[in-house]
Amino acid sequence: MDFKEIESKWNKYWEENKTFKFNEKELGKKQYILEMFTYPSGSHLHVGHLFNYSLPDCFAKYKIMKGENVFQPMGFDAFGLPAENFALKTGIHPRESTTKNMEVIESQLAKAGLNYEWDYAVRTCEPEYYKWTQWLFLKLFEKGLAVQKYAPVNWCPSCNTVLANEQVVDGECERCGSQIMHKNLTQWFFKITDYAEKLIEGLDRIDFPEKTKVSQRNWIGKSVGAEVEFKLEKAIEIEKNDKKENVDKITVFTSRPDTIFGVTYLVLAPENPLTLQLTTSENKNAVEDYIAETIKKDEISRQNATLEKTGIFTGSYAINPVNNKKIPIFTADYVLATYATGAVMGVPAHDERDFDFAKKYNLKIKQVIKAESGETILPYTQNGLLVNSGDFDGMKNDLAKEKIISHLASKNQGRQKTNYKLRDWSVSRQRYWGCPIPIIHCEYCGTVPVPEKDLPVLLPNTMDYRPDGTSPLAKNEAYMNVICPKCGRPARRDPDTLDTFVCSSFYMLRYPNARNNESFLDPELTNKICPVDYYFGGMEHANGHLLYSRFITKVLYDCALINFDEPFKKLTHQGMILGPDGQKMSKSKGNVINPDDLIKEFGADAVRLYFIFGFNYADGGPWNDEGVRSCSKFMDRVVRLVEKVLSYDQIHEQNSLNRQAEKDLVYARNYAISELEKNMNQFTCNSAVARIMELVNALYKYDLQTTKSTNLMFEITKDLVRILAPFIPHTAEELWQKLGEKTSVFKSGFPIVDESKLKKDEIEIVAQINSKIVARIMISTSATQEEIQAQAKSAISEKLTGKIIKTIIIPNRLINFIMQ
Repeated sequence: MDFKEIESKWNKYWEENKTFKFNEKELGKKQYILEMFTYPSGSHLHVGHLFNYSLPDCFAKYKIMKGENVFQPMGFDAFGLPAENFALKTGIHPRESTTKNMEVIESQLAKAGLNYEWDYAVRTCEPEYYKWTQWLFLKLFEKGLAVQKYAPVNWCPSCNTVLANEQVVDGECERCGSQIMHKNLTQWFFKITDYAEKLIEGLDRIDFPEKTKVSQRNWIGKSVGAEVEFKLEKAIEIEKNDKKENVDKITVFTSRPDTIFGVTYLVLAPENPLTLQLTTSENKNAVEDYIAETIKKDEISRQNATLEKTGIFTGSYAINPVNNKKIPIFTADYVLATYATGAVMGVPAHDERDFDFAKKYNLKIKQVIKAESGETILPYTQNGLLVNSGDFDGMKNDLAKEKIISHLASKNQGRQKTNYKLRDWSVSRQRYWGCPIPIIHCEYCGTVPVPEKDLPVLLPNTMDYRPDGTSPLAKNEAYMNVICPKCGRPARRDPDTLDTFVCSSFYMLRYPNARNNESFLDPELTNKICPVDYYFGGMEHANGHLLYSRFITKVLYDCALINFDEPFKKLTHQGMILGPDGQKMSKSKGNVINPDDLIKEFGADAVRLYFIFGFNYADGGPWNDEGVRSCSKFMDRVVRLVEKVLSYDQIHEQNSLNRQAEKDLVYARNYAISELEKNMNQFTCNSAVARIMELVNALYKYDLQTTKSTNLMFEITKDLVRILAPFIPHTAEELWQKLGEKTSVFKSGFPIVDESKLKKDEIEIVAQINSKIVARIMISTSATQEEIQAQAKSAISEKLTGKIIKTIIIPNRLINFIMQ
């Protein structure tokens, strides 16, 4: 068949007849199937993108044939660094280059037979969309969840912008790979930390891969323990809010208060305000130099367990509250000012990091956990102090924690406390191509939100958008100068733009409301369509997009705008398509595969089929052109089968002389459909295609046995075309029409399994002699082992020339005669 002709024919048919159109009036059977939308940062998609979208599209078409009302929209995550960097590289303004890229990508998706609800498309760089990004920002500002503060942030010197912790990988920018620096800047943050517990709790109610749940739990980093107050040996005086204040203690957080007897030193974060205050005069220069070097490092690398930890003695001491022992106070790079109190206690006998640190600086190491049982050594109380007498019994850790916390609380020296590693989400970016922050800074009124009626704040068509470490919008005086909506005096806009992850944190909610320009969402419609039933996307977003979108959904739920607090019911990750050399595809390596060239040579259906059959969706793998050729040949075989069926002058009734052949074909038909249903719902579609190939083999085998077409062969060939439709839609439509049908194959329904036909009367097993195959024989499925043995002996009697010393039977598989 001329695949170019039939692809054009059926793409046009589907569009004109709205074959895959979602019906907003029949939401009882809705299935919201969604892939993470694409980044138009390049001029076209590569095969990795089409691989990502292939299985979800097949699954959606399968659900449509099952009678479901499928909502499968698509859009473009069009703001942000990738699109801006592409524009800088090409010299074309990001508005122009991004628009052109979106048009090309939309055309590529259509040619590949990916049928999305383009009527509901969203493009984050368009004012119709980012108006609601700004509305969302104002909603969080109203709720006290969008705050501006002066804080240490991750700075990429190459991208010239701030990065959230989630955008730093092993101390490097996830975009360009540059080493991250630390800067103290005034930035906008979303207080995702207020939702830490809800984000952990929600993981138990959603169907996410376990590795993603573990990743998020670790990133949120919940620690239940205690705050403990260590008195200073010498109190100090500090200035706070223009007043002098006396400080006589350091508060530390620990998840293991039961080990407090093993504390031999304290550590403060270099950024902790108390660090320099506690540094003695003779140590001041060395500590100041150490702090200056440490704050250049990013927080992620400072917490890397494999890197050597450094520190320096402040010269001061504290007192352990449970035994009055004097312990030294250090400052060290592995303690962060942004976590808990910015101070920790060192227990080198029971913490690997503390042990390495203690060995390096010759600090005491005191064991308080029994090595053989893991129980805590709990001392007794004497004169109001816990005394380590050396005569004690071990106690389970949880009970020991309770006793220690209770004792500290009674002395007003501690309390139970829960902390999280999760940090607030930094959303300010010092780049041009992003959503303007809808805030006005007034000398008289302070921070003023842009009134909702004035949204969207339009991104100006600035030409000088090259990054230089400051916000490009700050140079545009026409944009920056504005009248304060509160007092009417001259004021200035916020010059930063929002992190693109803000745009993608709610896009799944805007899809159903894409044509709603009056409100952020229609609660009734949104609650019926959302949450997403099946979500597909990369594991690399586990602690970025997936965490942010869960946070925003929970905020909107608390605002009573929606009746669900998780955006996705089920999540599936796809693997990565590598170059033919087994390496990640990269232009610099010359191993990028252009899908347009493949589609021109083999057709969209053959490429789709290779994506599905050639790879496990969750794993991916290296590209191989031979795989596409093989799939193309298989499609030719299917076409020849249909032509063969149609070539007979007439269709005959079943041939009574070939009842076994008929039974085998019926079994193959029902087995293929049964397994395909299972594989589709488990997203193991490569196995589903393998079952279809088995059915094709069964049809050819049946044709050879009957020597003429029958009703049975004709109907099962039609079933074959129907189950192939989600995988090779254009070809299936053409074959369906050739088989005499007038409507789309996707309106024909999915074949139903006859469970009664999955029970075979007979099954083929292998007969072996000394573990070598000598024959294949048919055995009754109800045969006893004695009957199997007798029938096998009869079938291969001429080959049984020696003495049988042992017979091995594996039910439904083989019989093996061991002979001397």
